[in-house]
Amino acid sequence: MKISNYINKYLTAAFIKLKHQAIESFALTVKEIAQMLQSFGMELAETELPDDAYSIERILALRTEKYYQLKEDITTVTKEGNMLLCSLEEPDMDEPDKEEPQERSGDWETVNRLLAQLHEMEIAFDGFWEKHQLKMEQYLQLWKFEQHFQELSKAIEFLMEKQREVPDTGDNVSQVKQRVLDLENLNKMAQELTGKAQVVILHGHQLATNHHYALNLICQQCNELRHHSDILLEEIKRKHNQLQRTLDLLTSLQQALECCDEGAYLLANQQMDKCQSREGAQKALQDIENFLESSSLHLYADPQTLYSDFEPILTPELKARIQMVQMKLENVRSMFENRQACFKKLADKQARPVQLVAPRPENPPRSKSPLFSPKHGNLLLKLRHSEMFIRYRWGRWNENGYVINELIETERVYVEELFTILMGYRAEMDNPTMAFLLPPPLQNRKDVLFGNMPEIYDFHNKIFLHHLESCVEAPEKVGYCFLERREDFQMYEKYCQNKPRSEYLWRQCAESLFFQECQRKLEHKLALDSYLLKPVQRLTKYQLLLKELLKYSTSCEGVQELQEALVAMLDLLKSVNDSMHQISITGYDGDIGELGKVLMQGSFSVWTGHRKGPTKMKDLARFKPMQRHLFLYEKALVFCKKREDHGDSHDKSSSYSFKHFLKMSAVGITENVKGDHRKFEIWYSGREEVYVVQVCFAFVRIFLFLKPDHCDLVSSDDRASLSPHAAWPGMSHSLEICEGLDDWSSHNYFLTSISLFLMSQSPGKYKALADCKMSDSEDLLVKNGDVIQLLHEDGEGQWLVKNLNRRKEGWVPINSLQIILGDCRVRHARDAVNCRLFSSF
Repeated sequence: MKISNYINKYLTAAFIKLKHQAIESFALTVKEIAQMLQSFGMELAETELPDDAYSIERILALRTEKYYQLKEDITTVTKEGNMLLCSLEEPDMDEPDKEEPQERSGDWETVNRLLAQLHEMEIAFDGFWEKHQLKMEQYLQLWKFEQHFQELSKAIEFLMEKQREVPDTGDNVSQVKQRVLDLENLNKMAQELTGKAQVVILHGHQLATNHHYALNLICQQCNELRHHSDILLEEIKRKHNQLQRTLDLLTSLQQALECCDEGAYLLANQQMDKCQSREGAQKALQDIENFLESSSLHLYADPQTLYSDFEPILTPELKARIQMVQMKLENVRSMFENRQACFKKLADKQARPVQLVAPRPENPPRSKSPLFSPKHGNLLLKLRHSEMFIRYRWGRWNENGYVINELIETERVYVEELFTILMGYRAEMDNPTMAFLLPPPLQNRKDVLFGNMPEIYDFHNKIFLHHLESCVEAPEKVGYCFLERREDFQMYEKYCQNKPRSEYLWRQCAESLFFQECQRKLEHKLALDSYLLKPVQRLTKYQLLLKELLKYSTSCEGVQELQEALVAMLDLLKSVNDSMHQISITGYDGDIGELGKVLMQGSFSVWTGHRKGPTKMKDLARFKPMQRHLFLYEKALVFCKKREDHGDSHDKSSSYSFKHFLKMSAVGITENVKGDHRKFEIWYSGREEVYVVQVCFAFVRIFLFLKPDHCDLVSSDDRASLSPHAAWPGMSHSLEICEGLDDWSSHNYFLTSISLFLMSQSPGKYKALADCKMSDSEDLLVKNGDVIQLLHEDGEGQWLVKNLNRRKEGWVPINSLQIILGDCRVRHARDAVNCRLFSSF
């Protein structure tokens, strides 16, 4: 009996030990499962996604396989736990002794708690996986959607460019018919492409309906795709209608010309000797009346009716064509009226035969080309310069005299070169003896090829050169010459804007015999395109010469005007550069000029936020940024997409498709996005729209200067550095940037303008943002764009303002001054003036 009790106790102890080991093993397994789930979750959250659909699908498949493997492991462990729990709930009745109830209840509670934890982990894991799987699938959907969007956008832009290449007018019927056919072919392709776009848009709407996380981006791209498709179809339709109307007009004019030719042929073939009899005159008269009756529709066409019927499509060339046809019709009608009167007399009364003699053609006088000998011109120029050059060379002036001499000499050479081009090329395009050499693309296109060069020549020849020559005896007036005529120099902006069109026309006809003959007469070694670049090169040369003058005039009279003249010419260069960029913006519905002056532009990486609150860097890393070209205006920030036009290496140029704009009045900025000092955040209307931009710091500084009251994360030191007269990084290199413009290639007109914006404001001077009258007069004291200086403030809130452009002084109330300069700059100005007054004591 004792042995039996001993055995039972031993077996009971062994059973309890095994049971505890099983519970411990189960707990360890549950812990391992938890670690595996946590590791898998971290892998899903931290692994960056690839950029191609195949790799994304493969990663999704591998992760799905791993998910189901973990689910099997969880199921297996759950079964083991349930078996262990059942063993605790149903004890073996053959056990020698029963386990203590309290100990048995504790083991059951432990296993049951582990099973509950395992079940909770499985539920949480399933929920996490469902969200991750949905996000992965949506990411894949977004990637495919954007791929289709990009492909269709490029195809639409390509077709848009193709339709742009088709002119909306023509010179003759066959040419216009061919262009109508080309547009019809483009329309077929556009219709097919629009159908594909509708499929992509429908797909985008389905994604939006399924609550895709990139809902705003998808809707924006759907709207953009629909908008561009509509524009393409509408533009093709408009141009097709224009060409069709042009075809109708040209056909009508051609029929009128054919009618004139038939009438002239009829009159020429009437045998006048047979018409001397009564019967012959009546027969000839009847032939004329029959012709006039059958041709009255064309022969008596009213030009005013043509003008009114075809007014929307009439170009200067078509108007000239109508006038030419009308003159020919009038001549033919006059011929018929004279012939009718003659035959009526012969029909009424037998007349003596008249011997008709054909008039002898006169030899037209030979047109002489309005050309002068460049050899003689150069010789006279050298003789004219020699005396002044010797005077300067032998020291009658100081160092800046040499620079003034160079300025005047090069100005004379420049004027002579312009005159040579205008006379030797432009005037020859109207020379009848050269007409047979003129290629068709150059017909009536001299204003395109030469732009407003005649206007530039007149200004320099009649005005500016004489002003500079007057500075020979008064070098201190050089700066004033530029300031006095600063408005006239704006004509260069028009010339530079036309330069791409001019170069395109030149490339079409560069090998023509016309240009070769003109170059031979002028005895030029270089072709015309080198001389067409002269105005651009001259414009950049002025600021170099002014800079050189300043170097030798630090203590001379007129140095202030020289500084202001240099600022004016740099400002003009920037204005030309900005206008060159602006004319390349396409798709903006409105007047881009109403947004104010362009302060800066550049291409940047942009991320679009889809929720309120600060943007996290890990969110940016998952998605590729958009490449956008930003134009910072005084009143708006414009987002464009930079596009390279199709064509060979000569014809490639940049254009900017308008995408979006933000009014500066509702824009705020966060200077640094947490985690990356190269990015800053733009938010709109209380963070309804958020854009993260990777950009150079100079762009941020100008932006902060415009919006000092709508910024966060900006230190006080940084704010202080945003004063209009604060030192600007890289400003000392702005002139060197301009110096490189002498080597502009034929397709590169753009000037780096990052450091030029604040260059126009010298220390203590400010550029006005609005017009202003004197406080005690209706006279205009300040005009938008003028440079002004604040002298001092009286006790009643009035400021004494000096207009450096107009050389006027007057009192301006503080509220008007805030409009002219802005609150921020008024505060800086007041501090600067107070400091200056304090230091004077």
